Amino acid sequence: MPIGRQSTSFAGRGLRAAIFSALLAALFCVSSPALAHQAQIAASAARQQQPPAAQTPPQSAVPAPAPTPAPIRAYTLPPGKYREAVDYSNALNRLYFGGFAYGLGILLLVLAFRLAPRYRDWAERATRRRLGQAAIFVPLLLFTLALLDLPVAVAAEWVELRFHLSIEPWSSWLWDWAKGQFLTCLLGIVLVWILYGIIRRSPRRWWLYFWLSAMPIFFFLIFLSPYVIEPMFYKFQPLARSDPALASELEKVSAHAGVPIPPSRMFLMNASSKTTALNAYVSGFGASKRVVVWDTTIRKMTTPEIAFVFGHEMGHYVLNHIAEGMLIGALGLLVLFQLGYLALGWTLGRWGARWAIRGAGDWASLPVLWLWLSLFMFLASPISSAVSRRFEHQADTFGLEVIHGVIPDSSQVAARAFQILGQQDLSNPRPNPFIVFWLYSHPPIPARIQFALHYDPWAPGHHPRYIGE
Repeated sequence: MPIGRQSTSFAGRGLRAAIFSALLAALFCVSSPALAHQAQIAASAARQQQPPAAQTPPQSAVPAPAPTPAPIRAYTLPPGKYREAVDYSNALNRLYFGGFAYGLGILLLVLAFRLAPRYRDWAERATRRRLGQAAIFVPLLLFTLALLDLPVAVAAEWVELRFHLSIEPWSSWLWDWAKGQFLTCLLGIVLVWILYGIIRRSPRRWWLYFWLSAMPIFFFLIFLSPYVIEPMFYKFQPLARSDPALASELEKVSAHAGVPIPPSRMFLMNASSKTTALNAYVSGFGASKRVVVWDTTIRKMTTPEIAFVFGHEMGHYVLNHIAEGMLIGALGLLVLFQLGYLALGWTLGRWGARWAIRGAGDWASLPVLWLWLSLFMFLASPISSAVSRRFEHQADTFGLEVIHGVIPDSSQVAARAFQILGQQDLSNPRPNPFIVFWLYSHPPIPARIQFALHYDPWAPGHHPRYIGE
């Protein structure tokens, strides 16, 4: 869960963007996990362009001799940067809501032109085996939708490039897009084959049985992601190998929390090869759980500021936010599938014949189900955003408590870290309350800075919430 991302993103519409969209992306191919990871990075990236990592190896962030920085009192931006942040925020919002409407339009277009029934007929003529039919039908449908949706993905990347948030060449971006589509097809073939096998055997309870069948697959994907999926897009190395001094300092912070995180769980990601973001995140669970720090963060922050960022991410690690998020998301997905079952039956009863769809068990019904699940997921965005903001606020609290007594002037250190993140990520100083309610996966940067400055559970009569003295 990255520390700096302020809102969900839209280029991939998936995995870590929000809890419900994460589950739907991983389990129902609304977006590939890889593209969702790319979207998350693009949404948080907003620093001035700098050379790739190969030209400037990461170094331990040791504060250089310099005048003491002015105390942070509030989140501020220079006039030019302020205007840029507002323009960027408006562009993201237009793309998010416009992209959602465009995506629904694509699905309606596919239904109106009966493309899914055509692909179904091709698959059924080619083989009688259901898995073989899925292996033909699913890639055809997903590739059609991906091509039709490509203008939105390109527009999103163009915005990132325009605001100097991405430094990835278009050739590299297209290669990542292609890898994402490949992963989507592999996962989609398996899940759609399972889904329609269950629908044919249990037309009334498929939403429950498919949910039960899909959950182990989802958990396995989350477990496997740090080992297989993420390295397909970025390079990782143990932090202790790339920067042993910093790893040692972070070990002290984790020891202060009473839950030491071994160096084997700390990794450096080569984010600067594609983005200019400052960030860190936690991924995986169980034996695959790890804390990842981006090389761009190490370059631009001091060791105390990195310690706070690490403390925030350690909060997700220690407070089991990944496990809680998976549980909440799984229950939300169960509700979405039940609503999808009801909506699918009603829709096919009215328009199934016009769209040449034989019934719920027909491969060609997939775009209908996809449309309704996408709509329900969109309407659930405020819920998933609120849950995510709660987790992020708890992680902020944990980060402040874990560096208290270890890092001098810890409140100012945390406030400076937020100021740097906000300025580099072009966070809107005055976001629209509705946008915060609907989209923000983190509390707004101004609120986070004020919380860092005024949180004082060590005052007489108060007690820290997570880390006692």
